[in-house]
Amino acid sequence: MRKQKKTNASIYADAVDVLPGGVSRNTIFHKPYPHYVAGAKGCVVTDIDGVERVDFANNMASLIHGHAYPPIVEAVTKQLQIGTAYTLATEIEVRYAQHLTSRAPDFDKIRFVNSGTEAVMSMVKAARAFTGKSKIAKAEGSYNGTYDYVEVSQVSSPDNWGDIDRPNRNPLAYGTPQGVLDDVVVYPFNDIERTLALLDENADDIACVLIDPIPHRVGLFEATDEFVEAIYFWTRKNNALMVFDEVITFRTNYGGAQQNYRVKPDLTALGKMIGGGFPVGAFAGRSDVMSVMDPNENPLRLPHSGTFSANPITMTAGYVAMKDFDEQAVLDLNSMTAKAISQIRDAIRVADVPMSISGSGSMFRLHPRKTKPLSYRKAFQTPQEKTVMTKVLDHLFYKENIIMVNTGTCMFSTAIGQKEVDQLSQGMLNAFKAVGDELNKVYTETHLK
Repeated sequence: MRKQKKTNASIYADAVDVLPGGVSRNTIFHKPYPHYVAGAKGCVVTDIDGVERVDFANNMASLIHGHAYPPIVEAVTKQLQIGTAYTLATEIEVRYAQHLTSRAPDFDKIRFVNSGTEAVMSMVKAARAFTGKSKIAKAEGSYNGTYDYVEVSQVSSPDNWGDIDRPNRNPLAYGTPQGVLDDVVVYPFNDIERTLALLDENADDIACVLIDPIPHRVGLFEATDEFVEAIYFWTRKNNALMVFDEVITFRTNYGGAQQNYRVKPDLTALGKMIGGGFPVGAFAGRSDVMSVMDPNENPLRLPHSGTFSANPITMTAGYVAMKDFDEQAVLDLNSMTAKAISQIRDAIRVADVPMSISGSGSMFRLHPRKTKPLSYRKAFQTPQEKTVMTKVLDHLFYKENIIMVNTGTCMFSTAIGQKEVDQLSQGMLNAFKAVGDELNKVYTETHLK
Protein backbone atom coordinates (compact mmCIF):
# COMPACT_ATOMS: atom_id res chain seq x y z
CA MET A 1 0.00 0.00 0.00
CA ARG A 2 1.37 3.40 -1.00
CA LYS A 3 2.16 5.64 1.94
CA GLN A 4 0.12 8.84 1.90
CA LYS A 5 2.21 12.02 1.66
CA LYS A 6 2.08 14.23 4.71
CA THR A 7 0.77 17.76 4.20
CA ASN A 8 0.14 20.73 6.46
CA ALA A 9 -3.57 19.92 6.29
CA SER A 10 -3.16 16.21 7.09
CA ILE A 11 -0.87 16.83 10.07
CA TYR A 12 -3.27 19.43 11.43
CA ALA A 13 -6.12 16.94 11.13
CA ASP A 14 -4.19 14.74 13.56
CA ALA A 15 -3.16 17.69 15.74
CA VAL A 16 -6.69 18.81 16.63
CA ASP A 17 -7.34 15.42 18.22
CA VAL A 18 -4.53 15.79 20.74
CA LEU A 19 -3.72 19.52 21.10
CA PRO A 20 -6.17 22.31 22.06
CA GLY A 21 -6.91 24.02 18.75
CA GLY A 22 -4.22 21.81 17.20
CA VAL A 23 -1.33 23.89 18.60
CA SER A 24 0.83 24.25 21.70
CA ARG A 25 1.18 28.02 21.29
CA ASN A 26 -1.44 30.25 19.73
CA THR A 27 1.09 32.58 18.09
CA ILE A 28 1.92 30.06 15.34
CA PHE A 29 -1.70 29.41 14.37
CA HIS A 30 -2.74 30.31 10.83
CA LYS A 31 -6.22 29.80 9.42
CA PRO A 32 -7.22 27.33 8.13
CA TYR A 33 -4.27 25.48 9.71
CA PRO A 34 -0.72 26.10 10.94
CA HIS A 35 2.24 25.23 8.74
CA TYR A 36 4.65 22.49 9.77
CA VAL A 37 8.42 22.75 9.33
CA ALA A 38 10.34 20.30 7.16
CA GLY A 39 13.64 22.10 7.70
CA ALA A 40 15.30 25.47 8.16
CA LYS A 41 18.71 26.95 7.43
CA GLY A 42 19.93 30.49 7.83
CA CYS A 43 16.98 32.78 7.17
CA VAL A 44 14.90 30.29 5.14
CA VAL A 45 12.22 27.96 6.55
CA THR A 46 10.75 25.19 4.40
CA ASP A 47 7.35 23.79 5.33
CA ILE A 48 6.10 20.25 4.88
CA ASP A 49 4.45 21.21 1.57
CA GLY A 50 7.81 22.33 0.20
CA VAL A 51 7.20 26.09 0.38
CA GLU A 52 10.28 28.14 1.27
CA ARG A 53 9.80 31.36 3.23
CA VAL A 54 12.23 34.02 4.41
CA ASP A 55 12.03 34.29 8.19
CA PHE A 56 11.87 37.81 9.63
CA ALA A 57 10.27 36.60 12.89
CA ASN A 58 13.07 34.28 14.03
CA ASN A 59 10.90 32.47 16.56
CA MET A 60 9.75 35.69 18.18
CA ALA A 61 13.25 37.25 18.29
CA SER A 62 15.03 34.22 19.76
CA LEU A 63 17.28 33.28 16.80
CA ILE A 64 19.87 36.02 16.51
CA HIS A 65 21.90 34.06 13.91
CA GLY A 66 18.96 32.42 12.16
CA HIS A 67 18.36 28.69 11.89
CA ALA A 68 20.93 25.89 12.26
CA TYR A 69 23.82 28.29 12.75
CA PRO A 70 26.86 26.06 12.06
CA PRO A 71 29.02 27.05 15.09
CA ILE A 72 26.07 26.35 17.42
CA VAL A 73 25.28 23.04 15.71
CA GLU A 74 28.90 21.93 16.09
CA ALA A 75 29.21 22.97 19.74
CA VAL A 76 25.88 21.48 20.79
CA THR A 77 26.60 18.22 18.98
CA LYS A 78 29.78 17.80 21.04
CA GLN A 79 27.92 18.54 24.26
CA LEU A 80 25.12 16.11 23.42
CA GLN A 81 27.63 13.28 23.37
CA ILE A 82 28.59 13.86 27.00
CA GLY A 83 25.17 14.63 28.43
CA THR A 84 22.27 17.04 28.41
CA ALA A 85 21.56 17.63 32.11
CA TYR A 86 23.12 16.63 35.43
CA THR A 87 22.56 17.03 39.14
CA LEU A 88 25.95 18.70 39.15
CA ALA A 89 27.18 22.11 38.04
CA THR A 90 28.96 22.66 34.71
CA GLU A 91 31.86 24.90 33.81
CA ILE A 92 30.05 26.26 30.75
CA GLU A 93 27.50 27.87 33.11
CA VAL A 94 30.33 29.82 34.75
CA ARG A 95 31.99 30.83 31.48
CA TYR A 96 28.69 31.99 30.02
CA ALA A 97 27.85 33.94 33.16
CA GLN A 98 31.22 35.67 32.91
CA HIS A 99 30.49 36.66 29.33
CA LEU A 100 27.00 38.01 29.95
CA THR A 101 27.96 39.95 33.07
CA SER A 102 30.80 41.56 31.10
CA ARG A 103 28.34 43.04 28.60
CA ALA A 104 26.52 45.31 31.07
CA PRO A 105 28.23 47.14 33.96
CA ASP A 106 25.26 46.73 36.29
CA PHE A 107 25.22 42.91 35.94
CA ASP A 108 27.06 42.00 39.15
CA LYS A 109 25.53 38.52 39.38
CA ILE A 110 23.30 36.41 37.15
CA ARG A 111 20.98 33.40 37.52
CA PHE A 112 19.87 31.20 34.63
CA VAL A 113 16.34 29.87 34.27
CA ASN A 114 14.32 28.29 31.45
CA SER A 115 12.23 31.02 29.82
CA GLY A 116 11.66 34.75 29.66
CA THR A 117 8.50 34.29 31.70
CA GLU A 118 10.46 32.49 34.42
CA ALA A 119 13.12 35.22 34.33
CA VAL A 120 10.58 37.99 34.90
CA MET A 121 8.76 35.98 37.55
CA SER A 122 11.98 35.23 39.46
CA MET A 123 13.10 38.85 39.14
CA VAL A 124 9.83 40.08 40.65
CA LYS A 125 10.06 37.53 43.46
CA ALA A 126 13.65 38.63 44.17
CA ALA A 127 12.50 42.25 44.36
CA ARG A 128 9.79 41.28 46.84
CA ALA A 129 12.24 39.25 48.94
CA PHE A 130 14.73 42.12 49.00
CA THR A 131 12.30 44.94 49.80
CA GLY A 132 9.80 43.02 51.92
CA LYS A 133 6.97 44.57 49.88
CA SER A 134 4.45 42.85 47.63
CA LYS A 135 3.08 45.15 44.93
CA ILE A 136 4.55 45.68 41.49
CA ALA A 137 3.96 48.37 38.88
CA LYS A 138 3.87 47.59 35.16
CA ALA A 139 2.91 49.37 31.95
CA GLU A 140 -0.57 49.20 30.49
CA GLY A 141 -0.55 46.91 27.45
CA SER A 142 2.91 45.51 28.07
CA TYR A 143 3.63 41.82 27.56
CA ASN A 144 6.08 40.56 30.18
CA GLY A 145 5.43 36.82 30.02
CA THR A 146 2.75 34.59 31.50
CA TYR A 147 3.27 35.11 35.25
CA ASP A 148 -0.20 36.14 36.36
CA TYR A 149 0.90 39.41 38.03
CA VAL A 150 2.61 40.75 34.92
CA GLU A 151 -0.31 39.68 32.71
CA VAL A 152 -2.55 42.32 34.31
CA SER A 153 -3.89 44.80 31.71
CA GLN A 154 -1.85 43.17 28.96
CA VAL A 155 -4.77 43.41 26.52
CA SER A 156 -6.76 46.31 27.92
CA SER A 157 -9.10 47.86 25.36
CA PRO A 158 -11.29 50.97 25.11
CA ASP A 159 -14.13 48.91 26.58
CA ASN A 160 -12.34 48.28 29.86
CA TRP A 161 -9.14 50.31 30.18
CA GLY A 162 -10.72 53.12 32.19
CA ASP A 163 -9.46 56.65 32.71
CA ILE A 164 -5.86 57.33 31.65
CA ASP A 165 -5.22 58.91 35.07
CA ARG A 166 -6.02 55.57 36.70
CA PRO A 167 -5.88 52.64 34.23
CA ASN A 168 -7.99 49.65 35.23
CA ARG A 169 -6.34 46.47 36.47
CA ASN A 170 -7.77 44.00 33.98
CA PRO A 171 -7.12 40.25 34.12
CA LEU A 172 -5.88 38.45 31.02
CA ALA A 173 -7.04 34.95 31.90
CA TYR A 174 -10.44 33.99 33.25
CA GLY A 175 -10.18 33.02 36.89
CA THR A 176 -7.30 35.36 37.77
CA PRO A 177 -7.59 35.93 41.55
CA GLN A 178 -8.69 39.37 42.69
CA GLY A 179 -5.67 39.42 44.99
CA VAL A 180 -3.40 39.39 41.97
CA LEU A 181 -5.12 42.44 40.52
CA ASP A 182 -4.94 44.22 43.86
CA ASP A 183 -1.15 43.81 43.97
CA VAL A 184 -0.48 45.43 40.58
CA VAL A 185 -0.31 49.13 39.77
CA VAL A 186 -0.86 49.81 36.06
CA TYR A 187 0.82 52.91 34.68
CA PRO A 188 0.68 54.63 31.24
CA PHE A 189 4.03 54.07 29.52
CA ASN A 190 6.22 57.17 29.10
CA ASP A 191 3.72 59.38 30.96
CA ILE A 192 5.80 60.72 33.84
CA GLU A 193 3.24 62.83 35.69
CA ARG A 194 0.48 60.21 35.72
CA THR A 195 2.87 57.36 36.51
CA LEU A 196 4.45 59.12 39.49
CA ALA A 197 1.03 60.01 40.86
CA LEU A 198 -0.02 56.35 40.74
CA LEU A 199 3.24 55.21 42.29
CA ASP A 200 2.94 57.76 45.09
CA GLU A 201 -0.47 56.37 46.03
CA ASN A 202 1.13 52.96 46.58
CA ALA A 203 4.61 54.00 47.71
CA ASP A 204 4.60 51.96 50.93
CA ASP A 205 3.74 48.72 49.13
CA ILE A 206 5.63 48.71 45.81
CA ALA A 207 8.55 46.28 45.57
CA CYS A 208 9.50 47.11 42.01
CA VAL A 209 8.57 49.12 38.95
CA LEU A 210 8.85 46.92 35.87
CA ILE A 211 9.89 48.59 32.61
CA ASP A 212 10.29 47.09 29.19
CA PRO A 213 12.43 49.80 27.57
CA ILE A 214 11.00 49.11 24.08
CA PRO A 215 7.74 47.27 24.76
CA HIS A 216 6.61 45.27 21.73
CA ARG A 217 2.90 45.02 22.52
CA VAL A 218 2.65 48.62 23.71
CA GLY A 219 3.83 49.78 20.28
CA LEU A 220 7.59 49.10 20.02
CA PHE A 221 8.79 52.59 20.81
CA GLU A 222 11.49 53.50 23.31
CA ALA A 223 11.12 54.62 26.89
CA THR A 224 12.34 58.20 27.09
CA ASP A 225 15.39 59.17 29.12
CA GLU A 226 13.19 61.42 31.24
CA PHE A 227 10.71 58.63 32.00
CA VAL A 228 13.36 56.10 32.99
CA GLU A 229 15.17 58.61 35.18
CA ALA A 230 11.94 59.69 36.87
CA ILE A 231 11.19 56.05 37.76
CA TYR A 232 14.76 55.45 38.89
CA PHE A 233 14.80 58.39 41.31
CA TRP A 234 11.30 57.53 42.58
CA THR A 235 12.47 54.03 43.45
CA ARG A 236 15.56 55.40 45.25
CA LYS A 237 13.31 57.58 47.36
CA ASN A 238 10.75 54.87 48.18
CA ASN A 239 12.77 51.72 48.96
CA ALA A 240 11.77 50.05 45.69
CA LEU A 241 13.65 48.61 42.72
CA MET A 242 13.59 49.60 39.07
CA VAL A 243 13.69 46.39 37.06
CA PHE A 244 13.93 45.96 33.28
CA ASP A 245 12.43 43.31 31.05
CA GLU A 246 15.05 42.96 28.29
CA VAL A 247 13.97 39.51 27.15
CA ILE A 248 13.54 40.91 23.63
CA THR A 249 15.32 44.26 23.76
CA PHE A 250 18.80 43.11 24.83
CA ARG A 251 19.51 42.58 21.12
CA THR A 252 19.38 46.32 20.37
CA ASN A 253 22.87 47.08 21.72
CA TYR A 254 25.86 45.04 22.85
CA GLY A 255 24.82 45.79 26.42
CA GLY A 256 21.08 45.89 25.82
CA ALA A 257 18.62 48.76 25.55
CA GLN A 258 19.71 49.90 29.02
CA GLN A 259 22.98 50.97 27.41
CA ASN A 260 21.06 54.03 26.13
CA TYR A 261 20.22 55.38 29.59
CA ARG A 262 22.25 57.31 32.15
CA VAL A 263 20.67 55.39 35.04
CA LYS A 264 20.63 51.59 35.20
CA PRO A 265 18.11 49.05 36.47
CA ASP A 266 18.65 47.15 39.70
CA LEU A 267 17.67 43.87 38.02
CA THR A 268 17.24 42.84 34.37
CA ALA A 269 15.40 39.86 32.90
CA LEU A 270 16.87 38.24 29.78
CA GLY A 271 15.76 35.48 27.42
CA LYS A 272 15.09 34.71 23.76
CA MET A 273 18.38 35.14 21.85
CA ILE A 274 20.65 34.34 24.81
CA GLY A 275 19.67 30.66 24.46
CA GLY A 276 21.12 30.27 20.98
CA GLY A 277 17.85 28.70 19.83
CA PHE A 278 17.13 26.69 23.00
CA PRO A 279 14.72 27.49 25.86
CA VAL A 280 16.32 30.00 28.22
CA GLY A 281 15.89 32.81 30.66
CA ALA A 282 18.15 34.71 33.02
CA PHE A 283 18.06 37.62 35.41
CA ALA A 284 20.99 39.73 36.50
CA GLY A 285 21.73 42.73 38.65
CA ARG A 286 23.02 44.11 41.92
CA SER A 287 24.94 41.73 44.16
CA ASP A 288 23.01 42.70 47.28
CA VAL A 289 19.66 42.03 45.62
CA MET A 290 20.77 38.79 43.99
CA SER A 291 22.04 37.56 47.37
CA VAL A 292 18.44 36.77 48.40
CA MET A 293 18.97 33.46 46.51
CA ASP A 294 22.43 32.67 47.91
CA PRO A 295 22.19 29.27 49.66
CA ASN A 296 24.94 30.42 52.05
CA GLU A 297 22.66 33.12 53.45
CA ASN A 298 20.72 32.56 56.67
CA PRO A 299 17.87 33.13 56.48
CA LEU A 300 17.50 32.28 52.80
CA ARG A 301 14.94 34.80 51.58
CA LEU A 302 14.23 33.26 48.17
CA PRO A 303 14.82 29.53 47.69
CA HIS A 304 15.43 29.29 43.96
CA SER A 305 16.11 26.30 41.77
CA GLY A 306 15.00 24.59 38.55
CA THR A 307 15.59 21.14 37.11
CA PHE A 308 16.77 22.39 33.73
CA SER A 309 18.15 25.78 34.74
CA ALA A 310 21.62 26.37 33.24
CA ASN A 311 21.47 23.04 31.41
CA PRO A 312 24.67 22.55 29.39
CA ILE A 313 22.95 22.40 25.99
CA THR A 314 21.43 25.85 26.39
CA MET A 315 24.56 27.24 28.03
CA THR A 316 26.72 25.95 25.18
CA ALA A 317 24.43 27.24 22.43
CA GLY A 318 23.90 30.58 24.16
CA TYR A 319 27.59 31.15 24.79
CA VAL A 320 28.44 30.58 21.12
CA ALA A 321 25.54 32.75 19.94
CA MET A 322 26.38 35.70 22.17
CA LYS A 323 30.13 35.56 21.65
CA ASP A 324 29.48 35.79 17.90
CA PHE A 325 26.96 38.59 18.44
CA ASP A 326 29.80 40.91 19.30
CA GLU A 327 29.84 44.72 19.08
CA GLN A 328 30.50 44.77 15.34
CA ALA A 329 27.81 42.17 14.66
CA VAL A 330 25.30 44.28 16.62
CA LEU A 331 26.19 47.38 14.60
CA ASP A 332 26.00 45.48 11.30
CA LEU A 333 22.61 43.96 12.12
CA ASN A 334 21.18 47.30 13.23
CA SER A 335 22.48 48.88 10.02
CA MET A 336 20.84 46.20 7.87
CA THR A 337 17.57 46.72 9.74
CA ALA A 338 17.79 50.48 9.18
CA LYS A 339 18.16 49.84 5.43
CA ALA A 340 15.04 47.71 5.50
CA ILE A 341 13.07 50.40 7.31
CA SER A 342 14.19 53.00 4.77
CA GLN A 343 13.15 50.82 1.84
CA ILE A 344 9.80 49.99 3.45
CA ARG A 345 9.12 53.69 4.00
CA ASP A 346 9.75 54.16 0.26
CA ALA A 347 7.22 51.39 -0.41
CA ILE A 348 4.70 53.13 1.84
CA ARG A 349 5.13 56.36 -0.12
CA VAL A 350 4.85 54.64 -3.51
CA ALA A 351 1.76 52.68 -2.46
CA ASP A 352 0.31 55.81 -0.82
CA VAL A 353 -1.08 53.97 2.19
CA PRO A 354 -1.51 55.04 5.84
CA MET A 355 1.33 53.10 7.44
CA SER A 356 4.03 54.08 9.92
CA ILE A 357 6.99 52.28 11.48
CA SER A 358 8.28 52.17 15.04
CA GLY A 359 11.18 50.22 16.47
CA SER A 360 14.80 50.21 17.55
CA GLY A 361 17.97 48.32 16.72
CA SER A 362 17.19 45.13 14.82
CA MET A 363 13.41 45.18 15.22
CA PHE A 364 10.52 47.24 13.90
CA ARG A 365 6.73 47.20 13.78
CA LEU A 366 4.11 48.40 11.29
CA HIS A 367 1.15 50.54 12.38
CA PRO A 368 -1.86 51.14 10.08
CA ARG A 369 -1.85 54.92 10.48
CA LYS A 370 0.06 57.84 9.00
CA THR A 371 1.78 58.99 12.19
CA LYS A 372 3.78 56.69 14.46
CA PRO A 373 1.89 56.25 17.74
CA LEU A 374 3.70 57.06 20.97
CA SER A 375 1.43 55.47 23.56
CA TYR A 376 -0.41 52.19 24.06
CA ARG A 377 -3.81 53.80 23.64
CA LYS A 378 -2.74 55.57 20.44
CA ALA A 379 -1.22 52.34 19.08
CA PHE A 380 -4.27 50.24 19.95
CA GLN A 381 -5.85 48.75 16.84
CA THR A 382 -9.59 48.58 16.33
CA PRO A 383 -11.12 45.30 15.10
CA GLN A 384 -11.28 46.82 11.62
CA GLU A 385 -7.58 47.74 11.74
CA LYS A 386 -6.65 44.27 12.96
CA THR A 387 -8.61 42.72 10.11
CA VAL A 388 -6.88 44.76 7.44
CA MET A 389 -3.45 44.18 9.03
CA THR A 390 -4.14 40.44 8.97
CA LYS A 391 -4.78 40.74 5.24
CA VAL A 392 -1.42 42.48 4.80
CA LEU A 393 0.38 39.76 6.77
CA ASP A 394 -1.48 36.96 4.99
CA HIS A 395 -0.48 38.45 1.63
CA LEU A 396 3.14 38.52 2.76
CA PHE A 397 2.98 34.96 4.08
CA TYR A 398 1.10 33.29 1.23
CA LYS A 399 1.99 35.45 -1.79
CA GLU A 400 5.46 36.77 -0.97
CA ASN A 401 6.74 33.87 1.16
CA ILE A 402 7.68 36.13 4.06
CA ILE A 403 7.29 35.29 7.77
CA MET A 404 6.66 38.11 10.24
CA VAL A 405 5.44 38.27 13.83
CA ASN A 406 1.65 38.44 13.91
CA THR A 407 1.71 42.02 15.24
CA GLY A 408 3.28 43.22 11.98
CA THR A 409 6.76 43.07 13.47
CA CYS A 410 10.17 42.02 12.13
CA MET A 411 12.99 40.74 14.34
CA PHE A 412 16.12 40.45 12.18
CA SER A 413 18.89 37.86 12.40
CA THR A 414 22.48 38.07 11.20
CA ALA A 415 21.55 35.58 8.44
CA ILE A 416 19.51 38.30 6.68
CA GLY A 417 21.27 40.23 3.91
CA GLN A 418 20.46 42.81 1.28
CA LYS A 419 18.81 40.20 -0.96
CA GLU A 420 16.29 39.36 1.75
CA VAL A 421 15.75 43.03 2.60
CA ASP A 422 14.94 43.70 -1.07
CA GLN A 423 12.47 40.81 -1.05
CA LEU A 424 10.86 42.17 2.12
CA SER A 425 10.45 45.74 0.84
CA GLN A 426 9.17 44.58 -2.56
CA GLY A 427 6.81 42.15 -0.88
CA MET A 428 5.47 44.90 1.34
CA LEU A 429 4.98 47.18 -1.66
CA ASN A 430 2.95 44.42 -3.32
CA ALA A 431 0.95 43.84 -0.12
CA PHE A 432 0.28 47.55 0.38
CA LYS A 433 -0.97 47.87 -3.18
CA ALA A 434 -3.14 44.77 -2.87
CA VAL A 435 -4.78 45.95 0.36
CA GLY A 436 -4.35 49.69 -0.18
CA ASP A 437 -8.00 50.57 -0.70
CA GLU A 438 -9.00 48.81 2.52
CA LEU A 439 -6.12 50.40 4.45
CA ASN A 440 -7.19 53.87 3.36
CA LYS A 441 -10.86 53.17 4.02
CA VAL A 442 -10.26 51.89 7.55
CA TYR A 443 -7.88 54.76 8.31
CA THR A 444 -10.45 57.32 7.15
CA GLU A 445 -13.25 55.70 9.15
CA THR A 446 -11.13 55.29 12.28
CA HIS A 447 -9.03 58.44 12.44
CA LEU A 448 -10.60 61.10 10.23
CA LYS A 449 -14.20 61.02 11.40
